[in-house]
Amino acid sequence: MTDVETSILRYPNVEIGEPATLGPFVVLGEPASGESLSTYIGPGAVIRSHTVIYAGNVIGAGLQTGHGVLVRESNQIGNQVSIGSHSVIEHHVTIGNGVRIHSQAFVPEFSVLEDECWIGPCVCLTNSRYPRSAGAKEALQGPTIGRKARIGAGAVILPGVKIGEEALVGAGAVVTRDVPAGAVVVGNPARLIKTVADIPAYRKEGEK
Repeated sequence: MTDVETSILRYPNVEIGEPATLGPFVVLGEPASGESLSTYIGPGAVIRSHTVIYAGNVIGAGLQTGHGVLVRESNQIGNQVSIGSHSVIEHHVTIGNGVRIHSQAFVPEFSVLEDECWIGPCVCLTNSRYPRSAGAKEALQGPTIGRKARIGAGAVILPGVKIGEEALVGAGAVVTRDVPAGAVVVGNPARLIKTVADIPAYRKEGEK
């Protein structure tokens, strides 16, 4: 039987607000490239087993992780963010308040996820247009997912693409260019088929 407290690895310079719930084999403040960066996690966190959070993160209140989550270094993460099991958040990512990231999603460096956006399971954001080309690392550009936008399961978002506020990306879509606010796109390559306002389930009370 595992002693949860002794299985947790918490490096120096990690501050976590109370209350906090930590599962077995959680790692907090994993050093990145030998740097000694401070890590802050706000109160009310629920961090489940085998989650690894690197040093240099600033995370708001109410973080929830599934099992086996990896959060790399130097991210800015807002309040009430949920990251599903086996998802990966790379470094220098900005995540707003109330963001929901489902299981097995991949969020690369320099991505921006604005407030209350929703990332479905197995979604893959990308940031390298020409991998392993000369200067590829210097040209990395993550996508921007707008406020309250929804990305369906298994969708792929190409580097630098901007998904507009409250847009909807269908499951399995491959998004190669910017999506306007409130648009619905599907397919490979993704194409506009209608607006979110055309979907009865998304209409506000009293709207026809």
